[in-house]
Amino acid sequence: MSSLIALFAGIVFGLGLIVSQMTNPSKIIGFLTVGKHWDPSLVFVMISAIFVSYFAFAYAKRRRASFFNLDFEIPKRTEIDKQLIIGSALFGIGWGIVGYCPAPAITALFFGNPQTLLFVGAMLIGMYLFRVINK
Repeated sequence: MSSLIALFAGIVFGLGLIVSQMTNPSKIIGFLTVGKHWDPSLVFVMISAIFVSYFAFAYAKRRRASFFNLDFEIPKRTEIDKQLIIGSALFGIGWGIVGYCPAPAITALFFGNPQTLLFVGAMLIGMYLFRVINK
């Protein structure tokens, strides 16, 4: 049952990424390029996500279990450390250069763009190297 719920949630999330054009690197880069050619349309996506997440997390914190009695965990760490700052900076730099972050890139694999495959491959190698280096 939990696998079906995860599949459904993933499909809905992926469709949301496609509809909002988060799977289009030129759209992301247009949003991140502040100036004459700035594309502000993703501001509405971000505001919507923040709005929904705020109320969803507030509601989830008051519950003892999920609707389907599945495990869920709300992060409790609040400290800002060197590892968080460096990771955030690398994420932001990569996002700004390429126009992808992990979930939209994985969703965009279904469009068959070779550059997306290259990005996801490099991302997976980077994740593996992080685990190896952090041991």
